[in-house]
Amino acid sequence: MDQAVALHQTSYPQHPLPRVSTKHNRAARAFQLAAFTLICSILLGGCNGSDQSGRAASPDPLDEQLAATLTQHGFTGTVEQRLEERLGRKLDPKLVDIGRLLFFDQVSGLHNDNSCAGCHSPTNGFGDTQSIAIGIQSNLLVGPNRRGPRNQRRTPSVVNSPFYPKLMWNGRFFAPSGDPFDNSMGFSFPQPEGTTRFRPNDPVIRHLLIAQAHMPPTELNEAAGFTGIRDGIDPRYYQFDDGKGEVCPALDATGFRNDPIRARVEQRLNAIPGYVEKFAEVFSEVRSGARIDIAMFARAIAEFEFSLKGANAPIDRFARGETTAMTQQEKRGALLFFGKANCVACHAVSGNANEMFSDFKMHNIGVPQIAPVFGVGSGDTIFDGPGEDEDYGLAQISGLASDRYQFRTSPLRNAALQPAYFHNGAFTLLDDAIGHHLDVLASLHNYDAKRAGVAPDLVMRMAPIAYVAATIDPLVRDPLRLSRQELDDLIQFVRTGLLDERMLSSHTCSLVPKSLPNGAQLLKFETCQ
Repeated sequence: MDQAVALHQTSYPQHPLPRVSTKHNRAARAFQLAAFTLICSILLGGCNGSDQSGRAASPDPLDEQLAATLTQHGFTGTVEQRLEERLGRKLDPKLVDIGRLLFFDQVSGLHNDNSCAGCHSPTNGFGDTQSIAIGIQSNLLVGPNRRGPRNQRRTPSVVNSPFYPKLMWNGRFFAPSGDPFDNSMGFSFPQPEGTTRFRPNDPVIRHLLIAQAHMPPTELNEAAGFTGIRDGIDPRYYQFDDGKGEVCPALDATGFRNDPIRARVEQRLNAIPGYVEKFAEVFSEVRSGARIDIAMFARAIAEFEFSLKGANAPIDRFARGETTAMTQQEKRGALLFFGKANCVACHAVSGNANEMFSDFKMHNIGVPQIAPVFGVGSGDTIFDGPGEDEDYGLAQISGLASDRYQFRTSPLRNAALQPAYFHNGAFTLLDDAIGHHLDVLASLHNYDAKRAGVAPDLVMRMAPIAYVAATIDPLVRDPLRLSRQELDDLIQFVRTGLLDERMLSSHTCSLVPKSLPNGAQLLKFETCQ
């Protein structure tokens, strides 16, 4: 969680809560409600909101207070229902299915050993299984036992991402209009795409996710690999040339290789009859003999991501009038979230936040800086700073030293499904991540990576904390005291009150294809087996 509440992190006992206990909670809640209804029926001839005198039962003050609070913040619990209205069309089920196949297929990665799902795993709400992502050169497992060189950051979930006006931890992909559904001002990306590739009012690239889907195939450490590269990168990266996959294209006249890589991906797709046949069912130009292009690929990926709806949590159902959707503890936690703890100051729900529990702005909240060792098998990204063990975040895009260590506020929906928290997974328990916000300076100074539960290969390098501490956002600098009960209530609200159970792996693993059009072997999703 990226907002301000504070209590010394070590001043309360460390007790990992069950990661997702909602199934039992919901079952118990349903049983209690059924039993209560039965008793009412027997004793009173049915409750129906009345007592024996026929007077209406008094409303629960907690319900009234929470309902008023949600109304004050413009929270409706209906954002998911408005997706197609905001797209201006219905989702295309055939395009969704093409996108699903591509999402799980290594065809878009020239190195042939990673897919979108390798980092956005169905086992964890289509987010990472690691503290810091592992892309190419993995052991082809997706789950806690995934091994390989690490990239730079934790992979965020793509669930509900159609509502995000800004993407990536350093905010490098965004809609200048503030609305991902509005391309009237185009979409802004770093070079070489800049502000011209995804131009204003483009009739094809009409949503931020369609623009973003052009990017993953071009990332060397995520998908394309380093095979054959001898230009445009620090020579220290040559060590990652393992000779596998396709030779990565050389730089083009722009000084980048993004478009040459995309052209290779197009060639690969057009060489697979199964994909040509499926794209022809959706795109008339392909039926007429045109080739699949990268924009069609991006539209398919985005369409699948549009279909990953995960915004029907207890808080949403409560906002729509189902007062029994939340437990009393979740309700108390929600009131703290919007009130005393003031989490909503950063984890916003109104306006362009689209009820996603993020303001999508950039903040330095004092996250400890951890980094893998750079080298074959350990880390394939050169970090920032004199010791190459820092992540400058927004400053990588703005070039301003004052923007160092600022990262996009993490949306909190379905946070219980994450195995780690913050941009680098520095904390592996939700209660510890929330505890960090209670006194970020104390937490930063007392941080111990091993005690925080990060993987052994990430406990060896920690960047100096002085510069991080000096520029912490004023929103989180001052401690806030919460009682143990208040903290437990807040944690429970984030853990289960914001969880859409459709995103549990028992449901999402069903989206893993049985086979792929090119006959390629799928990555192995450990907890889907």
